[in-house]
Amino acid sequence: MAAEGVLVSKELVTRSAEETEALAERLARGLFPGVVIALDGELGAGKTCFVRGLARGLDAVDPVASPTYTLMHEYRGRLPLYHFDAWMQGREEAFLEGGGAEWLDAGGVAAVEWAERVREHLPEERISVRLAHRRDAGRTVRIEALGSDPTTARAQRLAELVRTLSSQSASADAHAE
Repeated sequence: MAAEGVLVSKELVTRSAEETEALAERLARGLFPGVVIALDGELGAGKTCFVRGLARGLDAVDPVASPTYTLMHEYRGRLPLYHFDAWMQGREEAFLEGGGAEWLDAGGVAAVEWAERVREHLPEERISVRLAHRRDAGRTVRIEALGSDPTTARAQRLAELVRTLSSQSASADAHAE
């Protein structure tokens, strides 16, 4: 199996938690069953905030909370949103290895916080979101469509989602790699 590669990459800046949620909501409007969103960033960078926006974009009615001390939260909406947190790596890996990985492709959208910790369990074709604090109190949000074969229909759909995403606020520097 070929290594995953970056199909499309976009870096956006959000100036508040509300803008971060709005960006995720816009992304979620185009999501389809089976998409995995891999979220990474330092503590407090906005991963759960981003998931709140995903839930809103999927028309979920349940309040979003970090699943750090649970295995997974499920939010009902247009598509179910399965929210994982791999902060406690050993426990999350045991869950994924013990059959929990089926939730990554359960007909909804899976959002995995601290995804780098369980990367080997994630599908090659996914969307990667890396959030970072900025000195101006905003966030840099790097969103990438990943996959090993850019010709598959799924990879093309993921790449198009990222390609067409824009920020309602500051700068957006996009490039294909």
